[in-house]
Amino acid sequence: MSLLSYVDTAMILFIIAVIIGAIAILKLNSNKTRRISNLRLYIQIAAVIGIFLGLIIGPFNGPDSVWRPLGVSPRSNLLGVDALGSQFPDGITAPILACYIPNGRTVTCAIWQIQSYIFPFWNYSRGYDVFYALTGLEMLLIVFSSLIAASLLLGRSFCGWLCPFGLYQDLLTRLRRLFKKRHLTLSKKKIDQLSQSRWIIIAVIILASVVLGSYALFGFEIIPGTALDTGHDALHSGIVSYVNEPYCLVCPERPLCILVQCAVGSMEWSYVSQIAYGPFYIAGWYVTSINLAVLIAVSLLAFAYRRFWCRICPMGALTALFSSHRPFNRVALTKLDKDREKCTKCGVCKRVCPMDVSEVYERKGGDVTASNCTLCLRCVEMCPYKDALKVKFAGKTVAASKDWLSEKG
Repeated sequence: MSLLSYVDTAMILFIIAVIIGAIAILKLNSNKTRRISNLRLYIQIAAVIGIFLGLIIGPFNGPDSVWRPLGVSPRSNLLGVDALGSQFPDGITAPILACYIPNGRTVTCAIWQIQSYIFPFWNYSRGYDVFYALTGLEMLLIVFSSLIAASLLLGRSFCGWLCPFGLYQDLLTRLRRLFKKRHLTLSKKKIDQLSQSRWIIIAVIILASVVLGSYALFGFEIIPGTALDTGHDALHSGIVSYVNEPYCLVCPERPLCILVQCAVGSMEWSYVSQIAYGPFYIAGWYVTSINLAVLIAVSLLAFAYRRFWCRICPMGALTALFSSHRPFNRVALTKLDKDREKCTKCGVCKRVCPMDVSEVYERKGGDVTASNCTLCLRCVEMCPYKDALKVKFAGKTVAASKDWLSEKG
């Protein structure tokens, strides 16, 4: 059996196994207050195994590929090329932290693509061992079109159900519970301030990318040494090699993803350490002093405060912008709906929310989807009043709260 046939067969069997497992969780789990949460954890783990570790859907292609030293798992499906053609070889745009370096060309974080297509790939045909048939502007249009479409389709459920870093934070929460420690809470003012900081981060990302790409964009350098010559070598020298994606220098997902992949053998640490010039090199690629320090800090905060990073994540902010803010919220397909006649203001939804979302409790009824809501549906499964809360897709109810206090089973 060829490598391609092996990968295709593995993908099909994996998908079938995931579906069977999901049905079993829904049918056999008698605890109604944990059924959705258990299903969500299962889907999160399956996504990490199937996509983000490259164990089933591999990001790098061919046994003779220059990327072969990155790992030993089957990597014959170059999904970006297979699905979109060579015009868009960096992977399908995903509204989640799917790091390009270990996962690229399968699904790729939109933040990475936005930075890269402003600088350094605005008008250069040669990228990281790939060729671009489209300009940076054209690729940005594809990225934002894909991001908007995904957000309108499923909203921030990508954050709650698929994002690898979301799973990491959920596991930290379970670890804290294992030690029987209560989570810390933030005031409404602090929550709002953290939420606003997302837009500052996005503005800094775009501004930094424009400054770095000023030569390609405007014909002059704002920072000396940022003008690119055509050719592959220009992308691996000087300032370009270290700050071409400024957000990625501080993103906690990149070092986490790389460390996990190295731990399971999906990536080779010798290659990672060689490129990074040692695990504690201050800048560069892969695991560095900067992103490792950010990961440690965020991990400690996420251990104390539920889903701390999700409160400031720029990727989550962009997804929310195109799903829960006007005018997009009027046509978004996935929504959290509240029946004001059945709600008794018991406050359960507010207490159990990992993101401390208060809008579900405070709003009278109708669409109560908030920009901070990751659609984890914890409020839906914990609400003790039948049909008081519902998650709807295209107007059809997908899940609804149950009268689990009086119902048996």
